[in-house]
Amino acid sequence: MDIFEKCLNYTDAKDAITAGIYPYFLPLSENEGTEASYQGHRLIMCGSNNYLGLTTHPTVRQAAREAIDRFGTSCTGSRFLNGTLELHERLEAELAEWVDKEAALVFPTGMQTNLGTISALVGRGDVVILDRDDHASIVDGAMLSFGEIKRFRHNDAESLERVLEALPEDQGKLVVVDGLFSMEGDIAPLPEIVPICKRFGARLMVDDAHAMGVLGGGHGTAAHFDMPDEVDLIMSTFSKSFASLGGFIAGDEDVVHYIKHHARALIFSASIPAANAATVLAALEVMRQEPERIQRLNQNAERMRIGFQELGFDIGNSQTPVIPIIVGDDTQTLQFWWMLFHAGVFVNPVLSPAVPPGRQLLRTSYMATHTNDQLDRVLEIFADVGKEIGLT
Repeated sequence: MDIFEKCLNYTDAKDAITAGIYPYFLPLSENEGTEASYQGHRLIMCGSNNYLGLTTHPTVRQAAREAIDRFGTSCTGSRFLNGTLELHERLEAELAEWVDKEAALVFPTGMQTNLGTISALVGRGDVVILDRDDHASIVDGAMLSFGEIKRFRHNDAESLERVLEALPEDQGKLVVVDGLFSMEGDIAPLPEIVPICKRFGARLMVDDAHAMGVLGGGHGTAAHFDMPDEVDLIMSTFSKSFASLGGFIAGDEDVVHYIKHHARALIFSASIPAANAATVLAALEVMRQEPERIQRLNQNAERMRIGFQELGFDIGNSQTPVIPIIVGDDTQTLQFWWMLFHAGVFVNPVLSPAVPPGRQLLRTSYMATHTNDQLDRVLEIFADVGKEIGLT
């Protein structure tokens, strides 16, 4: 059999393109914060992870320009060899302080942070325990390790307890959860999870890709619950609130030092350019100097959760600026997305198997920089389209 046969037989995406309902890889001609443009069509952006709106902040943009002028466009090498700048180490020190940990390590992307960290720590004879709704990067990191993989029901501490109590006492254990789950906007119950991990000698890693800049005054999920010392490892990306590209892991100095020398995703990848590192440093400074952005973000999120509920939409258990509109059917979800798109609202359709059957949804997300007029317009469009297709 030709290994390319599966490629020749794959027609799902081409069928959707032909039908004019393909929702992915849309080439935007403009994407300036709260608005975007596609082939001249203006849209209110409700599908971005630019939670604090910092991609357009003048201080952040200027920091990137100055870094390019000083360091050029690329480091052209791995952190392990020629690709480490003083700027990277300064960034790691500030990130560690931001999340109240001894040390931090910057990776090229958030995906590589999870791949490298989990596969470095979990070896033969160890076990990694995942929430069933964990991000794909966490799952892939577990698969790259040589350890055993176990799963527990989403945000179910009792299910986690049953998994852990069935494992041998002398087995190395790493529990990994998202802090803020990226599809449905709910939060990991760390006050319930932490004591269970401690009782069974399991270490806990929290992926704060979507929580950083959002929860805990911007410091993440552990800070949200006032328990940063109780979480062993905190991970996050730079491609959301930090308005850049990259990722980091933070924890005890000895643990980070070990990851630094064993994470293949770090050692065999080029480092982030100086402009990306400078952008994150500037974003951190804006978070310190303008805490009202985080407050505004969460006010906007609350406004939209209340608005959608009053319209009769099912938003699940969202507690954050990530607000799902649960539709429950692939075809109707695509239809809803298409009608919203043409009415001027950009959202993200999420279909099976990315979500379980019956949980197909439109993922909406909000920014500190959305205006009240924009948010009211989004609710008006959702109300009209939702009524037209029979969801409200």
